[in-house]
Amino acid sequence: MGSKAFVVNTGVITAIGNDTEACRQSLIVGNSGISKATYLQTHWQAELPVGEVKLSNEALAMITGISPSFPRTALLSAVAVREAWTPFQENAKGLRIGFFSANTVGGMDITEKLYKELKNGKDYSNVQEIVHHECGAITELVANHFHISGFTTTISTACSSSANSIMMAAQMIENGMLDVAIAGGADCLSRFTLNGFHTLMILDKQPCQPFDNDRRGLNLGEGAGYLVLMNEKAKEQCGADAVCIVGGYANANDAYHQTASSPEGTGNKLAMQQAIEKAGIQPSDIDYINLHGTGTANNDSSEGKAISELFGENPPKASSTKGFTGHTLGGCGGVEAVFSTLAIRDGMVFPNLRWQTQMKDINWKPVTVLETGLTIRHVLSNSFGFGGNCSSLVFSKAEA
Repeated sequence: MGSKAFVVNTGVITAIGNDTEACRQSLIVGNSGISKATYLQTHWQAELPVGEVKLSNEALAMITGISPSFPRTALLSAVAVREAWTPFQENAKGLRIGFFSANTVGGMDITEKLYKELKNGKDYSNVQEIVHHECGAITELVANHFHISGFTTTISTACSSSANSIMMAAQMIENGMLDVAIAGGADCLSRFTLNGFHTLMILDKQPCQPFDNDRRGLNLGEGAGYLVLMNEKAKEQCGADAVCIVGGYANANDAYHQTASSPEGTGNKLAMQQAIEKAGIQPSDIDYINLHGTGTANNDSSEGKAISELFGENPPKASSTKGFTGHTLGGCGGVEAVFSTLAIRDGMVFPNLRWQTQMKDINWKPVTVLETGLTIRHVLSNSFGFGGNCSSLVFSKAEA
């Protein structure tokens, strides 16, 4: 392995805050962002709570100067990338820069709007409003806005998308292919995803309760999260301080079912185990697990069993932050990577909201109150997607 991939900055926007510090404060005080939708107009408006960002498209556009006519996923992505990247943009000249951006929704919100208007008889002579429908268009819009002209790629692997973008970025830095990488992802709420998840009968009509025995399902959310990774050369040139490193990562696929994890958590365990091995540490070295923890019966059971099998009778402190943000789909790995770096930087473990009853099929429970003043050296962040696509990242404290 060549250079380490140092995490030097973060950018995030979710239902609990429009930047890293705002999200951090919400995590500390226990302020959940799950509520009825305001901007997403849907048949299920009153029935299905979501983790919606509390800004209109116009307000999001004003933050970055990007066009408000762009898809909402691109607007969210641009806000988070702006926070993460602009402090270093001027000093990064001459460095090899990559942009690794994940999403699953693409420009679906614009396509939905056009479809509704066409159904209502509006005549369109062209389809310019939906040229940004596919996922890669979102990445291109944001890369062009920030004049990122180096290596650019889009990853779309369901809920593990952002974790996989961070994994690929770290690999390219470690192998001397890039000096800098902006890596993470974004997704907005859309009618298509809300209806699709409702059809699967895995949406909660109340704020979700991950890892509770009486959990009912997940709440969809939206947002974006990105890390700026640098090698030693870039860090020195940009005057950046490292919070932590991407110490380990792994992707595994048990291919058990189109949407469900295997009951035993086979892929979950493989991803966690191999990420820890890649980091060169032992399972006992992990201080905190940011759980995938969606709140569905299948997901929490399979992840919980995999943790029990890998870590034994005394697993690390663990919590799901999706009770705050909702499940941000392709953006969740990036959002939760940001939260993982905060745990290391500030020595904190965030609470698993609304937990009440011990699950019957696992022997441990999540952290339910904010814990501070801790020494957090290694964090395991899980992102387990549809089709059994399971990814885990290990973030390790940077040595002084």
